[in-house]
Amino acid sequence: MSKSLKVTIAGISFDARFEEAAAPRTVAAFRALLPYTSKVVHVRWSGEGVWIPLGETDFGLGYENHTSYPAPGQFVLYPGGISETEILLAYGGVHFASKMGQLAGNHFITLTSNLDKLAEIGPKVLWDGAQDILFEEV
Repeated sequence: MSKSLKVTIAGISFDARFEEAAAPRTVAAFRALLPYTSKVVHVRWSGEGVWIPLGETDFGLGYENHTSYPAPGQFVLYPGGISETEILLAYGGVHFASKMGQLAGNHFITLTSNLDKLAEIGPKVLWDGAQDILFEEV
C-alpha cells in the first residue's frame, strides 16, 4: 500500500503530495530524511512565505522543476549556491530571493488539503516566532 504525505506546521495538519514526476531527484533526497522535523521561520526577502534554513547542507542536487514564484501551498528546495540551502513554503505571494538576489528552488511538494488554513501560518510565525514543522509518510 502506498503511503500518503502529511505535513504539520504549528499544529495544523495538511495532506500533501510529492512532485515525483517533475522533481524525482529532489523528492528522493528529501524522502530519505523522513520523518523530518524542524522549525520554520518567516522569510526576510521573499514575501509571504516561511522557510527552513539548512546552512551548508548539500543534497547533491542541481535544478529540476525550479521556480522563483512558488504558488501558495508549494514547497521549494533551494539546493545551495549563491545563498544557503533552504526549504521554502509559500503561504501567499512569493518572489523567492535572498540578500544575494533572486533565487529559484525545486518545487517538490504541494499541499493538497486545508489550504484555507495556510494563511494562518505566516502571521503566526511572524508574530509568535519559529514554529514546528513535521513531514511524515503515513
